[in-house]
Amino acid sequence: MKYILVTGGVISGVGKGVIASSFGTILKHCGIHVTSIKIDPYINIDAGTFSPYEHGEVYVLDDGGEVDLDLGNYERFLDITLHRDNNITTGKIYQHVISKERHGDYLGKTVQVIPHITDAIQEWVERVAKQSVTKDGDKPDVCIVELGGTIGDIEGMPFVEAFRQFQFRVKKENFCCAHVSLVPQPRSTGEPKTKPTQSSVRELRGLGLSPDLIVCRSEQPIGDSVKEKISNFCHVAPEQVITIHDLSSIYRVPLLMESQGVIEFLNDRLQLNIGMPRPRYFMRKWRDLADRIDHLRKEVNIALVGKYTKLEDSYASVTKALQHACIQVGYKLKLTYIEADNLEQSTKTIDPVLYHEAWQQLCKSNGVVVPGGFGKRGMQGKMEACKWCRTNDKPFLGICLGLQVAVVEFARNVLNIESANSMEIDPETDHPLVIDMPEYNPKQMGGTMRLGKRYTRFTENNSVIKQLYGNKDCIEERHRHRYEINPNYINDLEEAGLKFVGHDEENLRMEIAELEGHSYYVATQFHPEYLSRPLKPSPPFLGLILASVGKLKQYLVKGCKLSPQAISDNESDNECLVDSIAKQQTVSETSMSGSTTSYNDLIE
Repeated sequence: MKYILVTGGVISGVGKGVIASSFGTILKHCGIHVTSIKIDPYINIDAGTFSPYEHGEVYVLDDGGEVDLDLGNYERFLDITLHRDNNITTGKIYQHVISKERHGDYLGKTVQVIPHITDAIQEWVERVAKQSVTKDGDKPDVCIVELGGTIGDIEGMPFVEAFRQFQFRVKKENFCCAHVSLVPQPRSTGEPKTKPTQSSVRELRGLGLSPDLIVCRSEQPIGDSVKEKISNFCHVAPEQVITIHDLSSIYRVPLLMESQGVIEFLNDRLQLNIGMPRPRYFMRKWRDLADRIDHLRKEVNIALVGKYTKLEDSYASVTKALQHACIQVGYKLKLTYIEADNLEQSTKTIDPVLYHEAWQQLCKSNGVVVPGGFGKRGMQGKMEACKWCRTNDKPFLGICLGLQVAVVEFARNVLNIESANSMEIDPETDHPLVIDMPEYNPKQMGGTMRLGKRYTRFTENNSVIKQLYGNKDCIEERHRHRYEINPNYINDLEEAGLKFVGHDEENLRMEIAELEGHSYYVATQFHPEYLSRPLKPSPPFLGLILASVGKLKQYLVKGCKLSPQAISDNESDNECLVDSIAKQQTVSETSMSGSTTSYNDLIE
C-alpha cells in the first residue's frame, strides 16, 4: 500500500480537499485504484452535532457516517464509496484508546499520547486503507490522507507525530508528503510573497516531516522565479513545487497538476509502475468536462431558500448537485441564496428592505430549492416559498425539511387545517402533519437520526420523478432526518393532489411527494445531493433544472435522453461547444484499456 499525506500551511481552507481529490483523480486515470482518509483534529466523535456555521454541511455516507464535507469532494471527484472509518477525529482516536484501557488491553501500563495515541492513529490508517474496496471489488493501491487544520496547530500535533513515525513504518518508497501552502499576493505590490510558505515548511520539517511536493496556492499564476525561490529556501527541486492559481472551475485543478509533472514524480517516488508515455488523449473525459463548463453561456437562476445562507459551504453538496445538473443540460448556474427569515412578513424582526429584496429575488428565479435544516427559525419563510411555487407553477425541489415544510403548507392552505404543524416546531400541535420517528432519542444528540443509504419504492407508474430515475421500481438514496410525515394524514393529502409516489421498504414512511398538475413540484425525504456526480447528476436536481429552462417535457418524451443539439436553445451562442461535440462524436478516444469513449459516454 502506498500513502500520500496532504498537509496544509499558513491558513486553513487553503484547498487541501480539492488538492487531495485531484491527486486521486490523476492516479485513477492512470489505472491506479485509490481510496481516501480525512483526519479532523477536533474532539467531536463525528461532524453530526456541528452547526452548519462551524464547518459547513454535514456530509452523510452510505453507512450513515456523518462526516466532514471534504469526503464529499473525494466521492464526487473519484466516484468512490467511503465509510465512517474513512473520517478520523481526535474524539474517535481517544475514545478507541480509552475503551482499550478500560478493557485492560494495555496490561496496566501508563497510557500516553506517545506511543498509545500515535500508535492508534497509525493502526487506524493502515486498517482502513487495507480494508477498503473499490466499486469493482479491487483493493486500492494508494491511500490519500488529508490532515485537516494547519501545521503548527496544537490539536494536530499527535497526528503529525504519528505520521513522522508512520513514514518509517511503511518505508520511504511507500510514503509521500505533499504540503499545500498559500502564497499571498498583496494588492499594494502585486508581488507573490514566499515567506509564509518558507515558515510553514520550516515548521513541518521541525516536526519531522519533509515535504516531497509543495503545492502553492495563489490568486494569480506564479512565475518560474517564484518557484525557484521556494525551491531554494524549502530544500526541494523546482519540479517538486506545484503552483495552483484560482481557476475557472475546480475540475481544472487535476489538469493543471498533471501538466506540471505530478504523475512522473509520483511514479518515480512511490514506484507505481505507471506506463509511460501516457496515451495521447490522457484524461480527455476530465478535460472535456472542464472545457464544457467553461463554454456554458446561457444562465438558469435558481433560488436556494435556506437557514444557513451566511456560509455557502452549509449547502455545499446541494450547490454541487445543481451544478452537475446544469452542466448536463448546458446551462450556467446562477445560484441566489435567500435567507428564509427574510420572506416572513414581520415588522418586529425583519427589515422591510430585506423582505422586499428577498421576495424580488424569489420572483426573478427560474426554479427554487428548499433544502434541509433543523429548528424553528425560518420555517414560515420556507412555507411562503413553497406556497409561492405551488400557486405560481414555479419549478420546486424540497429536500428533507423541504418536504416536511411543503406538506405543512399544503395542509394549511389546501386542506384548510390552519393549525397544521410539525412536532419539531410545536410538540403540542392539534394537527401534527410531521411527527418524530419512534427510534429517535431526544436525550442523545449524536447519531440518533435515520442515517445512511435506504431503499425507496415507487408507488406511481406515471410519476415524473420515477421517469427521471429511469422508471426503476426501487432506488437507494442517503437519509439524515429524525422527523417524518404523519401517515394518518396521507389519504387526505393525496385526495387533494399531493401524491406520495415513493415509500420506504415497509411502506410506512413517505419518501417522495409530487404535486399533480404542476410543471415540477417534487419533495424528497432523502438527500439526493449526496449521490450526485459531475458526469451523473442526481435525477431530482436534473428534473428541477430541466423544468426551470422549459425542457422537462421534451426530455421525458425522448425517454430521458439529452441530445447534444438540445443542450442549447441558441447554438450560435455556443458554437465552440457544438464544434467540440461534433469532433468528439467523430473521433474516438483510445483509452488505456483500449476501449473507446464518445461524447455520449461522457454524459450518460
